[in-house]
Formats: sequence, structure tokens, C-alpha cells
Amino acid sequence: MTHFQVLIIGGGNAGISTAAQLLRKKKGLQIAIIEPSEKHYYQPAWTLVGAGVFDIKKTIRTEASVMPTNVKWIKEAAAFFEPQENTVITAEGNTYTYDYLIVAPGIQLNWSDVKGLKETIGKNGVTSNYSYRYAPYTYECLKAIKPGDSILFTAPSTPTKCGGAPQKVMYMTADFLRRKGILKDVSLEFVSGGSMLFGIKKYAASLQKMVDKYGIDLHFRYDLTSIDSDKKEATFRLMDGLGSVTITKKYDMIHVTPPQSAPDFIRESSLVDAKGWVDVNKYTLQHVKYQNIFSLGDVTNTPNAKTGAAVRKQVPVLVNNLIALMEHRSMTEKYSGYGSCPLTVGYGKLVLAEFGYDNKVMETYPFDQAKPRKSMWLLKKYILPWLYWHKILKGTA
Repeated sequence: MTHFQVLIIGGGNAGISTAAQLLRKKKGLQIAIIEPSEKHYYQPAWTLVGAGVFDIKKTIRTEASVMPTNVKWIKEAAAFFEPQENTVITAEGNTYTYDYLIVAPGIQLNWSDVKGLKETIGKNGVTSNYSYRYAPYTYECLKAIKPGDSILFTAPSTPTKCGGAPQKVMYMTADFLRRKGILKDVSLEFVSGGSMLFGIKKYAASLQKMVDKYGIDLHFRYDLTSIDSDKKEATFRLMDGLGSVTITKKYDMIHVTPPQSAPDFIRESSLVDAKGWVDVNKYTLQHVKYQNIFSLGDVTNTPNAKTGAAVRKQVPVLVNNLIALMEHRSMTEKYSGYGSCPLTVGYGKLVLAEFGYDNKVMETYPFDQAKPRKSMWLLKKYILPWLYWHKILKGTA
């Protein structure tokens, strides 16, 4: 079978939970998911893995085990779109057609955009919590830090999934060193291609207090361009439009957040805006040009935080609007831009940032969530992983 009522590109959080909710709302739909990966990951826990308080093995399951019943899994990689013909062609050369298409392949990590990174990451004090492979090495690096060392944490100027993750590892490292009694003897620097610590003032103020407490130096508008592992030097370019102003910093450990983009096959398609993201209505999640195409998750150009919490709120909006379109009704559901960023600011301490479009604060609990709390740490470590595997992927949360 090569034709489906609903064809979904991507078997991550967005694709799986959308398929599950669609089948709960409209039984009997013929749905297929195109996804080449054998493994499915719960990535939000990798921050905790890098801090030595979460088992990496609990963040991985087989893709087959999370695939909804009655959904056909096409274990191939989408490569080309022909939206006028309602057609997707895979890298394997097979053609699939659809009545409705949902594009949710996630975001691409561009490790090779940083010269020298691929050759040295995972050794020589170069690590990243953005990878299942390297998150455990982050903890190995933490344990090897000694007085007099220089530690760098980077963030790119590109959009990233979980924009708070580059800082989470920084605060956890600082608290680790505080507990070890050597924090004052170690240099910690955050070098970011962004222009500020956090986009919402309420949370930025709380995070600045942590920066001050831990004695972290901040540098904004600097993108990491290369790493020289022999010299243990990282080179950054100033992102101010003035040309090729660069700085080089020594490190003993460096945590790298790689530049990110939509996947190449998406960027090269006719589905994207000028910046290479799938072009959708930010409220309905329907494509601005092709009415029978929807998109959600990290691959879209919706101006919200690229987080799993955003996906959780996008899924019911997309599902209800798609069903309305199928049934020739008007689409009434609107996505608010909601996103959540559980910011680990120390062992047992977490700031739960929740916000929507236009940086509107949208908190869940009846207390000040900008204040670091143990209860929110327990939420991240225990409740959210359980919720993901047992509720979200099954379409019931």
C-alpha cells in the first residue's frame, strides 16, 4: 500500500503523539509514519544524564515499541516533496501519496558547522548533552575538573531545541563544583550567539541571580566557529554585522550546543519560508500555501520555544483542525505559542519557565515559578519522563 489518508513525516514526539491522538479522535483512519530510525529517545533527560543523576538507558526505547497500533511504519527516510501531486519520495526511491500530510521531522544538529568539532567531541574535554552518545561523557568531564581549570559553555545564534539546555548544564556544573568545594578556583564562561540570558524578564532575573551566585562570566553575540583540540582553544565570531571579528579562548572542558536548522530535505523543499522552516499559520498549524499540509514541532516557523512542552500543546490543535478540514468544518482551534523550559539551576533546584507568544507568562502552578524549587526538580526527574512514555506518546496527555 502506497496511499494513505494521513501521511506523517517523522516518528519523534510530534509524529507519534499526533498519530495516536488522531486515531483516538477518528478511528479507522489510514495513517502511515515515515521514519528511518530504529531508536526513539527521551531527550529532555540528557541534562540530568550529564549531571550524573539519570540513567542514559532509561532515555531510549525501540521505535517499534512506541509506534501506535494500526499505524503503518514506513522505515525509510523522506527525501522529496511534490505537494501539487500530494506525493512524498523517499531516499530509498519509493513514492507515497496522501490525502493529508503532517510534517514533523524535528530539527537537525549541524555538528560539522563548527570546524574541528566532529573530530574531537567525546574526548579531550569536548562534550555535549545534545547527544545520546556524548551526554554521559559530560559527567566524566565534570568529575575530572580541577582547581585552575577553565570551562566554556556555548550556545549558537541559530534557533535550538530546548533553548535553555545550554544554560542548564552550566548551572549543574557550577553546583557540582560548589559541592566539591572548588567553584571559586575554576573559571566558568557562557559564550552565546544570542543577545540575552533569557527572553522573558521574570525568568531572566532569576537566572541572573544564579549566574552571580556561581560567578559565571557572560559573553553575548559570539558564535563558536572552530575548536583546536591540540591547543585546547575555541574560536568565536562576533555576530554584530561588523565583519570577521573573532576571539579565541582556552578551555579544559567545553560544552558545545551545535548550530541547528530544519533538516536538509526540508530546507530544499517548497514547504519552507525564507529562513528554511516549514511555513505554517502560527495559530492553526496549517501550511500557508498547501491546505492539506500541516506541520508541528521543531521544524516549523512558529515563533515559540522549540520544546516537547510546545509539541504537547500543538498536537490537539493540529488534530482538531485537521479533522475539521476533513469534515468540511471551519478550523476553530488556535495554538497559543505555549512552551515550557524546566531550567535546572542546581542539584534539586529547578525554575519552571512557562510562556507563550509575545513572551506572555503562562504558568501552571499557584506559586512563583521563577523561584528555584525542589518540587519542580522532582517533576522533571520523575513525573515528566513517566508522562512522556505512558501518556504523551499514547495520545492521552
